[in-house]
Amino acid sequence: MPGRLIGVDRDRIQVAARRVMARCDELARVTATPGEGIERIYLSPEHARVNRLVAEWMREIGMSTRQDAAGNQVGRIDRGDRDAPALMLGSHLDTVPDAGRFDGIVGVLMALEVVRLLRVPGEGGLEATVPLPFALEVIAFSDEEGTRFGKALLGSSAVAGSWRDEWWALTDAAGVTLREAFRDFGLDPGRVGEAARSPEELVGYLEAHIEQGPELDRRGESLAVVSSIAGARRFQIVVEGEARHAGGTPYESRRDALLGASEAALAVERICRAEHHIVGTVGQLEAYPGAVNIVPGEARLSLDLRGELDGSRDRVWSAISRDLDEIMGRRGLRWRAREVHAAPAVFCAPILQDVVREGVLSTLPAGADDPATIFSRAGHDGMAIAGIADVGMLFLRNPDGISHHPDEAVAAADVAVGIQALAEAVLHLGAEHATGR
Repeated sequence: MPGRLIGVDRDRIQVAARRVMARCDELARVTATPGEGIERIYLSPEHARVNRLVAEWMREIGMSTRQDAAGNQVGRIDRGDRDAPALMLGSHLDTVPDAGRFDGIVGVLMALEVVRLLRVPGEGGLEATVPLPFALEVIAFSDEEGTRFGKALLGSSAVAGSWRDEWWALTDAAGVTLREAFRDFGLDPGRVGEAARSPEELVGYLEAHIEQGPELDRRGESLAVVSSIAGARRFQIVVEGEARHAGGTPYESRRDALLGASEAALAVERICRAEHHIVGTVGQLEAYPGAVNIVPGEARLSLDLRGELDGSRDRVWSAISRDLDEIMGRRGLRWRAREVHAAPAVFCAPILQDVVREGVLSTLPAGADDPATIFSRAGHDGMAIAGIADVGMLFLRNPDGISHHPDEAVAAADVAVGIQALAEAVLHLGAEHATGR
């Protein structure tokens, strides 16, 4: 591939990075829990507010805008042919409870700055040696996290045409169904299929995202190429025992569901720690009836299981199941599991890995070693979009690797080189398409 394709105005890119950081702060103020962390859930008033803000920022750089039939915010800028396929850039704007301000958000805002830089030479953009043979779109997905209805990737699934009718019955903590929430938001459930895009409409999908782990920080590097996104399976597990009086029931007569569930959680850790690139997490554990003086008769726990390869992940689930059989049998308990989410591992397209690598190399001194290539243990909207288009990702360093927490962080300097790398990646992809490769 050719070398650097844009004349880099470092001052302009620093301004772009500062704008991204300031807008992350501005979006952080749009929350359902002022003063108590950030929380923006799907189809909420906060969702509507951030869509309006981002639409304003899209129009500011000359993009046409629309909110699609699933509530995703989309901006587009054509390169002459209005029917040309588009390269889609973006990430998500929704959050988990008590969230940080960069997960997803920084990727949307960086995509806008790339469009600003590349839109038209001589109109505030950088002089590029390669014209783009495709349109550019920026998408702000609406529900990557799945916080409200327990089902992740709703917005991107709609775009990928993989929406399922049974999701309409999903309910939030207040008992509101997804169908009702759609209507309350001003969307028509009967038109959700209009959000779907066809493979012919898209050149690919590129996303910049903070690394939700410590590898780049430990390496002392700003950026990495993402090779794949881990496949995930999530389960709700119920352990059944017998509720009895806490004082009057001797240990040999107890069938304590909470102790069985606790031992199961430890088994998840033990088994997953012994496996390469497999991560298992018990994030929820509840005991019933929940009184201080009753031996728990039922316990419910969640399991989030992720792996670089689906086969390895599934073998670990089989090993966990065997251990649960042994634990519950020994304790006189019963258990059952319901799978609530499954997503196969997604491998980033080789061409998109290549252009992201060239983008990162453009930010490094001549002769520098190739940038890190790592796989994402966290899920992303690209897992859904991979059903209709090639996907690629760029990771930015996240000090200490903490995420889904108010201490989540990214440095403005890393955002600046990330903007340059992403812009270069777009231009390298344009060069590849222009030559028919």
